[in-house]
Amino acid sequence: MRKGILAGGNWVIDQIKIIDNYPALEELVSITAEYNSNGGSAYNVLKDLSKLEVPFVLEGIGLVGNDTKGCFIIDECKSLSINTTQIRKTSCANTSYTDVMSLQSSGKRTFFHRRGANALLDESHFDFIGSSSKIFHLGYLLMLDKLDIVDEKGQTGAARVLKRAKENGFITSADLVSDRSGLFKKVIPPSLPYIDFLFINEIEAQMLTGFETTKVTGAISLDACYQAVSSIIEMGVREWVFLHYQYGVIAMNNKKEVIYQPGILVPKDKIVGTVGAGDAFAAGVLMGLHEDWEIKKCLELGVCTAATCLLAPTCSDSILSYKECLSFGKKYGFRD
Repeated sequence: MRKGILAGGNWVIDQIKIIDNYPALEELVSITAEYNSNGGSAYNVLKDLSKLEVPFVLEGIGLVGNDTKGCFIIDECKSLSINTTQIRKTSCANTSYTDVMSLQSSGKRTFFHRRGANALLDESHFDFIGSSSKIFHLGYLLMLDKLDIVDEKGQTGAARVLKRAKENGFITSADLVSDRSGLFKKVIPPSLPYIDFLFINEIEAQMLTGFETTKVTGAISLDACYQAVSSIIEMGVREWVFLHYQYGVIAMNNKKEVIYQPGILVPKDKIVGTVGAGDAFAAGVLMGLHEDWEIKKCLELGVCTAATCLLAPTCSDSILSYKECLSFGKKYGFRD
């Protein structure tokens, strides 16, 4: 019986600055606090799973620089009992980092990203034969340069990696990034037939399908979100699509069955930041999927984990054990 979660993709150091307002070009803004923390899909999800106190093995795949940041990532993973055998160092690029500007009043953030070593991660770095984990999670698509290259046959490195994972017996999941390059409809579709569970937000769903999930005013169009999720299922996702946004989650499976999961009513005065909330949601859902929970229960743990993530300015520092996350959700309740 396979057991464990193997996560590959982005390994990033987030350099978070709390700012009192967002400046216009050539204007000055004050930084009121700053923090360094984990960032990137693979790093965030695995650290979150460790903090959830999951009862199974965690493994990472990725590329970091042969530098201080890279050493920090590997050392922290070891301290969290995350297997680092497939997290390799390169001297060809520095460890990836992101300057995160987080608005003090709302927790909303802007990212300035240095791609670094993540841009060199390719198919050769993924060894599935040596792993007996149950689930393989890949993220973020559209932020892994070599894996995002579309070849003459219309395939990508990410699609081939996910296909190989399926051939080696893994359940697969993937996450995207809100990239504005206009490449969504070219880079993402080749991977979808090899993804069992896809995590996506409303912005990414709009860029992938063309449905206007976000109105000009910034409001969410739930009707368009449902249409977008249905369209993504038709593109080939094997099991479920999870569209998460500020107030909840729309989940749809390959039979077009739908579950709506509202988010947690976290008091505004407790929200410190929103960095990493999407990955925290994914971590909670992935734990439930690994343990063969019903999808509704997986989604509940997902939104509860994301809610605890909001209590700190960093991606994972406020994540609790999975039992405590569920208790946190019960304490504050779900949105209408």
